[in-house]
Amino acid sequence: MSNHLKSRTLAFALCLALSVPAVSIAQAPAGSPSGDKVAVVNIQQAIANTNEGKKELEALQQKYSPRQTALQTQNDEVENLKKQLEAQGSKLSDEERNNRVKTASDKQKALQRDYEDFQNDVQQSEQEILNRLGKKMLEVMEKYAKENGYAMVLDVSNPQSPVLYASSATNITKQLIDAYNTASPVAAPAGKPAASNTAPHTNAKTAARPAASATPKK
Repeated sequence: MSNHLKSRTLAFALCLALSVPAVSIAQAPAGSPSGDKVAVVNIQQAIANTNEGKKELEALQQKYSPRQTALQTQNDEVENLKKQLEAQGSKLSDEERNNRVKTASDKQKALQRDYEDFQNDVQQSEQEILNRLGKKMLEVMEKYAKENGYAMVLDVSNPQSPVLYASSATNITKQLIDAYNTASPVAAPAGKPAASNTAPHTNAKTAARPAASATPKK
């Protein structure tokens, strides 16, 4: 584990952590009129870059930012205790050294517990947003696909996607973001950049990491 808490924002973590396995392959219902075109979409990015998605991400970041800051403070305290032990260990009595090791170890365990609680809470909040916005996005995608002659839409947001190649012309991520925003009354957050049509295949499910073990090297 890293010796310092990662400084990724929750918004970035959420954007990359979303997964929507239910829409890895979306096809028109049997018997319904459709075209013969195939499209790909990064459904994670599409959801996170809608006006509503950005608003939810900002709210989530504000909600959990104080806890992330508290974890950083805990982490710094553990790191300082480790550095003191490494620098002064040979000068301390056995009793004093053992007491400091125990204090550092106890604080490390507390940090680990708090970090895991933080991570679980963030993931639960992410999933709640995903379920709510994902259902709306699926409706938008189905309508867009029917209106534009797509017989199939493949999700390429998962690193394990079976799609090995897709022309950029078949990527409808930006179009779905625009269609969602048109259908939604939520206004765009102020000062936010426009969404890109390409998202990295990265898995980032943590916004912070606790320090390494508090036990000093011998």
